[in-house]
Amino acid sequence: MQHMLELLRNKTGLVVTVHIPKGMNSVDATRALTDNVVLLCEQVADPQRICLSVDGAECGVDVAVELATRFGVRQIAAETPLGKLQGARLGVDHLLEDESLEHVICVDQDGDHFANELLNLVRAAECIRAQADTDRIIVLGQRSSMHRPMGLLRGELEELADRILLDALTYHAALTGTPLRMEHAFTFGEYPDFHSGYKLFSRPIAEAVFRSEPNLAGTPPVCYYRHAVEAVMVVEALEAGAYLGVVNRSTYNEQPISAFGMMAREQLMANTIIWPCKRLAIPVHFVRQWLDNHLPRLLLDTLRPDGGSELQAVRRLVLDAFGEGDAPPVTDASLVCVAVPNGGAAGRPNQECP
Repeated sequence: MQHMLELLRNKTGLVVTVHIPKGMNSVDATRALTDNVVLLCEQVADPQRICLSVDGAECGVDVAVELATRFGVRQIAAETPLGKLQGARLGVDHLLEDESLEHVICVDQDGDHFANELLNLVRAAECIRAQADTDRIIVLGQRSSMHRPMGLLRGELEELADRILLDALTYHAALTGTPLRMEHAFTFGEYPDFHSGYKLFSRPIAEAVFRSEPNLAGTPPVCYYRHAVEAVMVVEALEAGAYLGVVNRSTYNEQPISAFGMMAREQLMANTIIWPCKRLAIPVHFVRQWLDNHLPRLLLDTLRPDGGSELQAVRRLVLDAFGEGDAPPVTDASLVCVAVPNGGAAGRPNQECP
């Protein structure tokens, strides 16, 4: 355990991506970021191993500069806001100038990534290093519930994105003949929490993910840098040969600060699917079938009519990016038959099932 503490305190860099745009409650955001920095500083021996990386000169630079002066952490900013991925790339690149770092951990600004759980990510990484004899590692901090911190709507949409990303990675692994290394990731459920922002990267993987040439895969910059940021980190890490690990993490019962409601929600969620499928060269008929496989199972579809309409809008946007926006669903998810305990069948809404 002493070795793990040493790694965290002296050989792990922490990147806090900062984005406080107009329209966000700046008072709450500043308070959450300040509390976060205070707690993170307790975990490392030198505050210079913490970097506040601001996405956009008018999106929180003044707050980051004040905190850097007050606590001795690093601060860096991009002039033009592109998205969280730009902040992560800039911050990780800045920290990797320190050759002693063995891990880099990405942390969101809102304090929902608990500082006292950093050690769990490091321990998981070292376990994988020992068991797999590799220094190419990514560890996800997996939320125990998607709905509690984010609400039904966003939790369901992220489940859809996670399930399709797993499908895409599995397809790509079979096509390339490179097995998908999931023995350290499948202990918590059917699919990993790929879109959790709490992620550890070993140094070689951090260099591959954040210092390589951006691969937009034919998508707009907003898709790559802002909407699909978590998928980009996972896909590029696995493409660089990373072993994937997962550890449980705590969350607030709701997100304290979030820009989710400020974005075009349906396009955002579509882009979390579009980029990885484009990057991994998934044929459109597979993408279409995966959507039709997973949409009926989501609880969001039972919220009528808005839930079903939102899912179908995401489906249309995804397929439109592949040139098939008018493709009808294989079945109407509202008429899916479901088994009931007494041995009969029930449909949604009023359907006689054979």
